[in-house]
Amino acid sequence: MDFNMKKLASDAGVFFTRAVQFTEEKFGQAEKTELDAHFENLLARADCTKNWTEKILRQTEVLLQPNPSARVEEFLYEKLDRKVPSRVTNGELLAQYMIEAANDFGPNSPYGKTLIKVGETERRLGGAERDFIHSASINFLSPLRNFLEGDWRTISKERRILQNRRLDLDACKARLKKAKAAEAKAAAEHELRMAQTEFDRQAEVTRLLLEGISSTHVNHLRCLHEFAEAQATYYAQCYQYMLDLQKQLGSSRGEMLPGTFVGNAESTSPPPATASPTTIAAGAATGPAVPIIPVVPTVIGAPNSAPAVEALNPSDVKPPASGTRKARVLYDYEASDSTELSLLSDEMITVYSLPGMDPDWLIGERGNQKGKVPVTYLELLS
Repeated sequence: MDFNMKKLASDAGVFFTRAVQFTEEKFGQAEKTELDAHFENLLARADCTKNWTEKILRQTEVLLQPNPSARVEEFLYEKLDRKVPSRVTNGELLAQYMIEAANDFGPNSPYGKTLIKVGETERRLGGAERDFIHSASINFLSPLRNFLEGDWRTISKERRILQNRRLDLDACKARLKKAKAAEAKAAAEHELRMAQTEFDRQAEVTRLLLEGISSTHVNHLRCLHEFAEAQATYYAQCYQYMLDLQKQLGSSRGEMLPGTFVGNAESTSPPPATASPTTIAAGAATGPAVPIIPVVPTVIGAPNSAPAVEALNPSDVKPPASGTRKARVLYDYEASDSTELSLLSDEMITVYSLPGMDPDWLIGERGNQKGKVPVTYLELLS
């Protein structure tokens, strides 16, 4: 007990001496041993690395899990060294609701069929999101977190020790200056040599750790590449899933929505035979912004009626004298039948519409080729 009390008193004395030295330095009343410029640059670089790593880590966590409550829950599970429970993604939950709704509405109804198709795509999107989050957590977040909780803590600890060694060294220098008697000077010089040795040894240890920041940057660079690749894979999967869904919905839209123009077959709601071109054009003004070419339609099944839009074959359509537009293709599109025109991204084609057509489709021409094309795959140009 006596030994512990002596040690406690000694530690308290050292702490007080350091506090006095630090205060005098702040007020300019004591000299301070300065570190060399290279060492100061290493310290600044380490601080910069730590600060930006923390910010990148926090924001990446927000990107992967926008829900603050879920992030807190995952943090607690991690600190308790317990496995984080599997969490359903928003896309998977939406898919579940859509499929359950389709079963209630009738899976064979037009709305039910579409809900199932969209729901299955949302489920695939949710699965892709889950894979991306898992990959990013392992390959990017974990290395950043390991640096902050491992290497940086070690660096911080050694820097604090170095700071104490420097304060002890400067305190010894101050005592040597104040010493008058020969014995006091000799004792102060001995303490100074010991303090200088301890300071030099600790400075070398800290320097080696700070120089290891370069290796940390190399490791984080590799992790950053893996994060970018995982994100690119995720977005590519999402893009492909949505293209597939868009094609499914586009090719089956006529089956799903009654009264639409599909496959250039007969329209279920043709305009009256007595309607004039002016009336038809005026009625179409509330539809898509694509210019409508006035064509006098005929009633389906009426005697002596000439072939009209309802029996349209795109290969037989004559381009109108006016009302055509240029369009740039945004994505590749593969024709599902002979009435459609396959497209390549970034190519330019001529498009126009005819009365009675599904507003989601246009007639497209490329050289001698002609066929229906989906509007969503095009950028209409003036």
